[in-house]
Amino acid sequence: MNIAHLNLFVRIATTHNISLAGKELGLSAAVSSAQMNKLEETLGVKLMHRTTRKVSLTEEGQAFLPHAEEVLANVEMARASVGIGSVTPQGKLRITAPASFGRMHIIPALAGFIEQYPDLTIDLRLSDSIIDMVGGGFDIAIRDAALNDSTLIARKVARDKRLICASPKYLAKHGTPKTPQDLKNHTCVNLHGLTTWSFTTPEGPQNIKTNNVLQADNGEAVRDACVQGLGITLMSSWCAYKKLQSGELVQILQDYPLASDTAIWSVYPSSRLLAPKVRAFIDYFSGYFGDEPYWEKI
Repeated sequence: MNIAHLNLFVRIATTHNISLAGKELGLSAAVSSAQMNKLEETLGVKLMHRTTRKVSLTEEGQAFLPHAEEVLANVEMARASVGIGSVTPQGKLRITAPASFGRMHIIPALAGFIEQYPDLTIDLRLSDSIIDMVGGGFDIAIRDAALNDSTLIARKVARDKRLICASPKYLAKHGTPKTPQDLKNHTCVNLHGLTTWSFTTPEGPQNIKTNNVLQADNGEAVRDACVQGLGITLMSSWCAYKKLQSGELVQILQDYPLASDTAIWSVYPSSRLLAPKVRAFIDYFSGYFGDEPYWEKI
């Protein structure tokens, strides 16, 4: 497969114009078109829909694009390893992150990140589902859960302290639990899949099965339901901190820490070299959040 053809394909995907992409690379429109025909012939699939005004990627072209970008990035890294080429972070950085964390903590930091690395563009996908990184062509994933996939590498970006919270409204009506066992007499709101809370007590680990009045698939939704007095919840400090600062939520059962070792992780496939753009992202956000993230300064 010809690297020049891949480079042209990536530029066409960005400009949506064969002539313009070819001109950027010093090629005529006819040569550019011929090279794309050759690439499609080599792959045995149609990558583009061509009209007189615009080019758009086919479904196969969209699937092929992130892999073409990865090949080009790896070629650039190989060149840099022998003293030629550039290791400046550049190109498209494809990121997937949990919806709530992405909105609350990634988006606000992106302006500074892009200002520091102006040759990067960001493709950010926010979802509370665990997305297949390799199949989706992602460079990096932000995750707040344990890593179970041995084909991935995780690097810690920030601490993730979990808290038990309730609204003053709920506590005034139902009373404040004094021990984990008291939770059996209370209603709770939880993320889907989270029905048992594990505490560290003087007597050892204690698992409490919660009485869920509501389960939701989004952390902000669970937090806001808790604010409305629907029940007690377990949530990350990064999600709860503003409501704790305002007094809309209060932390309870502080003498009984949760038996969890959680963190925010940057995850990338072990089969890939650590591209400069991925290293830049990890370094920037590790520094941005710091050893004591701002959401813990309640």
